Order: sequence, then structure tokens, then C-alpha cells
Amino acid sequence: MSGNKLYSGEIMKIDRLVGILALLLQKDTMTAPELAEHFEVSRRTIGRDIDSLCKAGIPICTRQGINGGISIMENYRLERTLLSSREMQEVLAGLRGLDSVSGSRHYARLMEKLCIGSSNFVSGRDYIWIDLSSWYKGTLAAKIESIQSAIEGRRLLDFRYYAPGGESDRSMEPYYLVFRWSNWYVWGWCLKRRDYRLFKLNRMEDVAVAVQGFSERKISLPDLSDEKIFPGGIHVKVLFSPEVKWRLIESFGPHCFEEREDGLLLFEEEYTNEDHLLSWLLGFGDKARVLEPESVRNTILGAAENMARIYGIARKEEQRNNDRGCSTLNKY
Repeated sequence: MSGNKLYSGEIMKIDRLVGILALLLQKDTMTAPELAEHFEVSRRTIGRDIDSLCKAGIPICTRQGINGGISIMENYRLERTLLSSREMQEVLAGLRGLDSVSGSRHYARLMEKLCIGSSNFVSGRDYIWIDLSSWYKGTLAAKIESIQSAIEGRRLLDFRYYAPGGESDRSMEPYYLVFRWSNWYVWGWCLKRRDYRLFKLNRMEDVAVAVQGFSERKISLPDLSDEKIFPGGIHVKVLFSPEVKWRLIESFGPHCFEEREDGLLLFEEEYTNEDHLLSWLLGFGDKARVLEPESVRNTILGAAENMARIYGIARKEEQRNNDRGCSTLNKY
């Protein structure tokens, strides 16, 4: 059996276990034939699934006879109220979000299993929709699949990475696939930097699972706090025009600026990467005036002067071309 088939088989089994648990939470008792028919597998497979649930610590009871069947112990703390309608709606919304990345109906099929015959288990229309994909949806699913495969198989991940400081070939021990700050990342040990790094999927190209494996390191969950990833270091003070208030609120919240008597917005914040800061500020055009630091103000002034020079040269060339065209027409 190939690795992909084995991986798919494990996913199907997990789906089934979750589905069986959900059905047993909804109903007092179900028989093995009922579960086998519901999930379109053999009774022997259902038997193995029940064993797996028991090994996971869920007390499943089986009773023989006319009124027999499979059920969860009545005094078990995992009761039907474990997932209220609102909580289940949030769970299902999250599952739909994973489908938005994969471009498949893998989790939608799982949702159907969770919802069948449960009018009071999941009630009301869907009102939460989470889309975890991005503008790079066409290439994102393949990257995520490769990263998942590398993590599951404990194999190195090779890729080309594009960073503000330039591009380079990287190899890493991948440990976590992360969705944070509206983007997808992979967290792991970078062989080049000899340290843990967070790589943004949209900057990764030629992602490939290497043949070489690695021994898993004893690591804790990655510290993804803003203070850890974006430790600051550049204190910026800017005056913004009130027309761009909505952009500041969208990025930093309604209390990120002080509104002055003249209507201008005084904004102060800590930044880590000067290139990102400059790109962000330049996007405001003449609606932003940097007060501090002086180095950033001078860089923006130089960029503005250089842009004016480039557009000035382009305008002169266009004018010369137009003049030549007029001279040619005058000959006739």
C-alpha cells in the first residue's frame, strides 16, 4: 500500500470514529449493523472502530439481545450537552474553513455524518462562514498537503523561500502547520539558521518532501504571541489624514491614534521590520506624514523624490514621442 493510500485510509478512519462518537452522543443505542450501514463498512470494521474508541478512553458499552446494541456509559462525563447547537455551529464552520483550503468536500462529508438525524443536535441555519483560503488558493492546497505529509512522515521539507533580505533554498524539520494573522505558516527547525523559524506559505515555492527523515525534537508548542514574532524595536510616530481613519482602525483598532484639534490623527506604534513599515506607509501616499524616526522620514522623502524623477522622465519621453508623431503627420 502506498503512503498516500495509507494516509487517506487513516483520515477515513478518523472521520468514522468522530462520526460514530457523534451518533452515540445523539442516540441512546445503535447496533453494529446500523453503524456499518451508515458508514458503508463491514461489521468487523465497526468492531475495530469501537475498540479504538475504547482505547482512546471513551467507555463504550455493548449489550447482546433484542434490546442490545452499542452505547456510551450513562455516567460518563461526555454527555450529549457537550456540544450545544451554538458550539456545534462553530465547529462546523471551522470544518468548512478547512474545506476552503483543500478545495474538496472532505470535511463537508464529515459534517453530513455529524448532522444526520440530529434536528436538535444541530439546529437553525448556518450563520457562520470561515474561509481560510487566500488569493493563492490554487497553489495553497498542494503546499499544505506536502507539509502535512512531511510532518506525518517525519521527513525534511525542501523549498525556495522569498524574504525581504533575498531568496534562498531552505530545508527544515516541519512540526506545526499554523494559521495566524490571516495567513498560513509552517513552524519548524531551519537547518540553515540552526534555529526554529516560522515560514509563510505564500513566500514558499518548489515545496517538496525530502527522502531524508529526521528524529523528532522534544519541543513545546510554538510561541506565536505578537511580542515573540514581532518584538518591536522601531518606534514610529505618524500624522495621518482623517480620510484614512478606517485603515488605521482596520489594522490596529479604534484606539491606536489620538485625534488632534486640527483633525489629524497622531499614530504611534512599534515595528520590527523597516521594509514592511516603509511599504505600509508608502501605501498612504500624501495622507501620511512621518514625524519619527528621522531615518524613516528621510527614506520616504528619498523614495518620493526618486518616484517624481522616474515619472518626470517618463512624461518627457511620452511628450517627445507625441511631438515626433505630430511632425510626421505634418509632412503629409
